[in-house]
Amino acid sequence: MPCFRTPVHDKYFPRNGARCLLGTTKSLKVLIVKLSAFGDIIHALPALDDLLKRPEISEVHWLVDQRFAFVTDIFPPQVKVHKVALKGDSRIRHAWQMIQTLRNEYFDIIFDLQGLIKSGIMAWASAKSGCKIFGFDREQSPEWPNRWFVSPVTFHANEKHVVPLYRHIIAAAFASQNKTDDKEQTYIAPHIQITLAMQKQGQQALDDMGIQAPFSILHVGGSYITKRLPDAQWQQLAQIMQKQQTLIVLWGNAEEKQRAENISKQSEHIIVAPRCFSLATLAGMLQQASAYLGQDTGVTHLAAACDCPTITLWGATAPWRMGALGALHRHITPQSDCSPCFSRQCDNFICMPSLNIEHIYHAWQEARR
Repeated sequence: MPCFRTPVHDKYFPRNGARCLLGTTKSLKVLIVKLSAFGDIIHALPALDDLLKRPEISEVHWLVDQRFAFVTDIFPPQVKVHKVALKGDSRIRHAWQMIQTLRNEYFDIIFDLQGLIKSGIMAWASAKSGCKIFGFDREQSPEWPNRWFVSPVTFHANEKHVVPLYRHIIAAAFASQNKTDDKEQTYIAPHIQITLAMQKQGQQALDDMGIQAPFSILHVGGSYITKRLPDAQWQQLAQIMQKQQTLIVLWGNAEEKQRAENISKQSEHIIVAPRCFSLATLAGMLQQASAYLGQDTGVTHLAAACDCPTITLWGATAPWRMGALGALHRHITPQSDCSPCFSRQCDNFICMPSLNIEHIYHAWQEARR
């Protein structure tokens, strides 16, 4: 298969590792390519913070898939966000237009934190001569051909969680000359600063639903089946929990709304959210919640970033890879040998159904503030 390398590419992206920028006196303009998804963008916030703290960085830009642009509403104001439509019949035209826009920015460094073929192409095509592109190595990249388009970073053996991986890609650009930085990057919890406006929006939503503290928030959604607790178990769990606290059940689409309504039947203490809330409103609500209970979804990672105690239910994915770490957070994992498989489909789906309701309930009792 073609390698898509040019003489310019070979000059600035040697095959044996990333060319580094430590000691440069130039003000650097950089681009982060992190197209999706909700939770993954939350996980990249510590890497963004690392960049913003560096004195040599003059501008930080971020390329995001238009479908997930709502997540960037919580970004610091100095980050310039570029939104690209990569779905639909006009996706190639939109991608090409965005590439032209990004090329005119003349970036010094591009960081591909996505690791997909499409993100690699967008990063590579957006770079002009002299721009350096850093990304995943073959082992960590979700789609290994991505490494054709980036200078792959060598990771430490203990860097398993996505947060240190993202931070290492950033750090590699500023390592010693001609040497990939092999210093192990640590986990830093993503954090969202709750503004007064967020607090007011959250309080208004609670007032509209007639809810007062204490309350807990549940989210029944999951991007694919292997992340979802069966409805019967949600119903059983919610009926036990609502005896102690009012529960707000969130949803993100029509199917999830129907599931939420099924869970709330025959209980006046289980309130289905009347609409999909904005991130700012959710953040304000989460700040006041006693606890949050959900699966491996973007809202779960948002809750953790808002310093709300979380209980996360795991199936095909794993907390050591993408879970919120720290004393505030608890993880319920299956005992099945096949978990985690990181698959979106399963012919023998036993991991999530095997989760013990009593264990989940006790974790919620311990986590509540």
